[in-house]
Amino acid sequence: MTARLSTRAVVVRDSGPALEDVSIEPPRAGEVLVRVAATGVCGSDLHVLHGTSPVAVLPTVLGHEGAGVVEGVGAGVTDVTLGDHVVLALYGPCGRCRYCRTGRFPLCEGPSRVAAITGLMEDGTTRVNDADGAPLRPFVGLGTMAGYAVVRDTQVVKVDPTIPLDLICLAGCGVTTGLGAVFNIAQVGPGDTVAVVGCGGVGLNVVQGARIAGATAIVAIDTNPRKLELAAALGATHTADPSSSGVRAAVEAVVPGGVDVAFEVVGVPALVAETFTATRPGGTTVMVGSPPNGTTIPIDGRALFSERRLLGCTGGSNVPARDIPRIAALFREGSLDLSALVTRRRPLAEFAEAVADAERGEVARTVLLPG
Repeated sequence: MTARLSTRAVVVRDSGPALEDVSIEPPRAGEVLVRVAATGVCGSDLHVLHGTSPVAVLPTVLGHEGAGVVEGVGAGVTDVTLGDHVVLALYGPCGRCRYCRTGRFPLCEGPSRVAAITGLMEDGTTRVNDADGAPLRPFVGLGTMAGYAVVRDTQVVKVDPTIPLDLICLAGCGVTTGLGAVFNIAQVGPGDTVAVVGCGGVGLNVVQGARIAGATAIVAIDTNPRKLELAAALGATHTADPSSSGVRAAVEAVVPGGVDVAFEVVGVPALVAETFTATRPGGTTVMVGSPPNGTTIPIDGRALFSERRLLGCTGGSNVPARDIPRIAALFREGSLDLSALVTRRRPLAEFAEAVADAERGEVARTVLLPG
């Protein structure tokens, strides 16, 4: 494959986002060309639009929660072939750095992974150019709000072709992060009690993960009644609006003394601190949301002294080759509900409306269909 492809993509510049004509170069060694079939609009995409993303370098092709069909492979690619259905993963571990050698793949610091975070291949180039030939950086090395994407082969995971791509695309970020926070970070077990503060696209999957893990009480907390309805449908045993009482009181009304595990899925430092107080002595709080750079979380030292733990979470500490197939298996067996997470589907041309859906908080996810 030697010819460039022309397609449309959502490009974010200093002046804002717009649907533009772009060209896609053929995949090189170790790279895969994917025709994007579906991509979710995630909170991290909104951070790019708000200018608060710590990793996006403009101009960038937006989108990172995608799935599609392999249409080209570069030299040395063996895990996927033409026609395979794939999910595009947030990252792909290099397998060689000090973290990968000790099995801590989510913390990979290899040059290929580091370059991808800022939208580059390991050689410092990109495979996407605008109509004037200027390079564009795909967001986190993916740029899924486009008709096609060229990504590193470690960032694609083959999935069962019978699973709808407009559902399994959510495994690229929101589902993987939510379930990973439960399974990989907190390791929630049968009989545990759980609180989930923030029930957006990721928080709803924390709720589902806690249900699948066997938690006996799952308290979903949000100020949006629509999100609380979704949380109840996906497994929350109790729901609460903390506007009047606060998080701790809302939790202790259900689980006196606090829960075993609490998840903050918003990324507000003060809310992380408040969520921390809603756990029992010896309990665990997982900060799933991404707070702004340089912020401080005001934790009460005496509460921490009581053997409580506060843990960070990078993308659910997921290993794509392990966790995405697990998500697919849970969906096939009926344990994981992906359909309820997709509130709306829109063509790529309606990306602005999809962003507005997310900004208003009235959807779990809007999925864009570039095809």
